[in-house]
Amino acid sequence: MFENMNADLMLKMKKYGYLTFWALMVPLVPFSAYVGVESGTQDYWAWFMYVFIFGIIPVLDFLVGKDPSNPDEAVQVPTMSEEIFYRVSAIAMGCVWIAVLFYAGHVFVSNDYGLLGKIGWIVSIGTVGGIIAINLGHELIHKDPKLENWMGGLLLSTVTYAGFKVEHVRGHHVHVSTPEDASSSRYNQSLYDFLPKAFVRNFKNAWALEKQYLERKGKKNISIYNELIWWYSISALFAVTFGLIWGWEGVLFFLGQSFFAALALEIINYIEHYGLHRRVNEKGRFERVTPAHSWNSNFLLTNLALFQLQRHSDHHAYAKRRYQVLRHYEESPQLPAGYATMFVLAMIPPLWKKVMNPRVEAYYEGEMDQLFREGKRVNNIA
Repeated sequence: MFENMNADLMLKMKKYGYLTFWALMVPLVPFSAYVGVESGTQDYWAWFMYVFIFGIIPVLDFLVGKDPSNPDEAVQVPTMSEEIFYRVSAIAMGCVWIAVLFYAGHVFVSNDYGLLGKIGWIVSIGTVGGIIAINLGHELIHKDPKLENWMGGLLLSTVTYAGFKVEHVRGHHVHVSTPEDASSSRYNQSLYDFLPKAFVRNFKNAWALEKQYLERKGKKNISIYNELIWWYSISALFAVTFGLIWGWEGVLFFLGQSFFAALALEIINYIEHYGLHRRVNEKGRFERVTPAHSWNSNFLLTNLALFQLQRHSDHHAYAKRRYQVLRHYEESPQLPAGYATMFVLAMIPPLWKKVMNPRVEAYYEGEMDQLFREGKRVNNIA
């Protein structure tokens, strides 16, 4: 639909498109909470947000089409990078998420949900949290200004996944697409083999990395200087607050949505680097990270929904680039659909492998030894 649009016009449209998308999405939360009350179908409507994200958005992605715009590096990128509107937009959406979270807690307790409805509501809000809280948190923890960086930590605390703030920046971005990285899925690895390993290793890695960091600074690990203690304490404070307002059901809701938000993140991690290994050079070292080590997707609608997270190749090559100036690389490995579609595909391993394995094998054509070198440890990065 928009693929032939002038690139400058598309960039102007996208400036307000990020907020417009969520301005349309957020009202669907109260809609799905109350639309079935009178008809007695609210247990089914509790699943609406989940179905919308992974059922309707994939269809809209294909109807809307791809994003044709890359900002001009010399002229537009410097200006857009400094534009305050984009920073305020991200922080504002983070504040909206916190309001949605408390509203959703009220709905969970006050609605006459059966077990099906309660599970559906937790899954739906957790999925929204994975998209807003973790995705925006991810954008902000990469930024140096304290307001943005701390807001990123706060958003991750709302879904009890503060370890991501440390492990992602100091671990994942260093070891991405190597056997050292728990967030990089291997060729032919199923989602269900990947998930438990990612959860456990990333949690442990975060604490180990923070300990190493503090030791280099001459500070004690268990102290006020350990940022993980602060962020997890804020998560505990959220849980206590939900408990004081809504009792044990409030705590159950908070922890439940946290789990499904974290689950959404790790499924996206699985998609982003599946089967892509950094090659080992003649010196026995891993090559540097390039746009070739992440799967790219350039469908416009999901780009707006995820603040261009789908342009993941550029993010890994240049981690501090702001979301509004991330570029699409045609030469990067390309996903056949947007993240929402690939999310569903990943949950069906035979179908996922049928679609993705040939793409991985084509990427390594002529050097299959690089693909099948699993288990070989290389400790140096070129």
